[in-house]
Amino acid sequence: MASTVRRKRKPAISTFQWATLLIIAAFVIVPFYTTALGGFKEIGELRVNAFGLPASWDPVRFAEILGGPSYFRSLGNSLLIAVGSVVLSTLLASMTAFAFAHIKFFGSKFLMSYLMLGLLFPSATAILPLFIKMRDLGLLDSHLGIIIVQVAFSISFSVLLFHNFFKELPKELIDAARLDNCGYVRIYWYVTLPLCLPIIATVGVFNFVGSWNNFLLPLIALNSDDKYTWPLGIMQFQGQYGSDWPRILAFLTLSILPAIAFFLLAQRFIISGLTGGAVKG
Repeated sequence: MASTVRRKRKPAISTFQWATLLIIAAFVIVPFYTTALGGFKEIGELRVNAFGLPASWDPVRFAEILGGPSYFRSLGNSLLIAVGSVVLSTLLASMTAFAFAHIKFFGSKFLMSYLMLGLLFPSATAILPLFIKMRDLGLLDSHLGIIIVQVAFSISFSVLLFHNFFKELPKELIDAARLDNCGYVRIYWYVTLPLCLPIIATVGVFNFVGSWNNFLLPLIALNSDDKYTWPLGIMQFQGQYGSDWPRILAFLTLSILPAIAFFLLAQRFIISGLTGGAVKG
């Protein structure tokens, strides 16, 4: 019995795997570690002791940033754009993926392949046409214009994730709902969506982080300071305070924290969502 249990245990992680994980973790943790500590240091200490602990833990810079209007204004703008992009892209991608996964119609495979070509199209190459089109449609200097463009560029990846997940749902559920005279809209809303919360969280986190960190599109589309997102807020903050790097690092730390907290809260759903469509049975 003991030997059987022993055989069922997962193999231990090798030394090489541990070393690889530590190196990857260092690439992620060290930049944030130095950024967070830099907000507590003076400029001279930051130059000679970039990685060490600060001599004094004075939170005055963090308090001044939190007490000022620019931080919460740029954070609110980023939150508005990110939430709008996540809601709209999740809704459109889930409906599109449901149609491709469960509704048979002429040209569905071609349309799905055509949609997946969007994964090969870098958004940076479309900046000039996007600017002209947004200007013609009156979407410049508006959060709505940024939301629409971000949804357009994220829809291919979102549909791919939803489609893989929907294809693994038991076909008997769809057939049983159709026998109960449920249309596709009711099947999508009452049968499919309650079962795909993990993939909704996965798509939501990827789109949220992508929108939260987007710099190039808001840079060319927004002109008003009161509509700046947090990457543009940091640019403006750096221009205002020049070489006061401790204050800039404090602003950067406070701006990164919401995205990290959101990612950590949804981490369990991300893993289950990504693996949900990868294994049958």
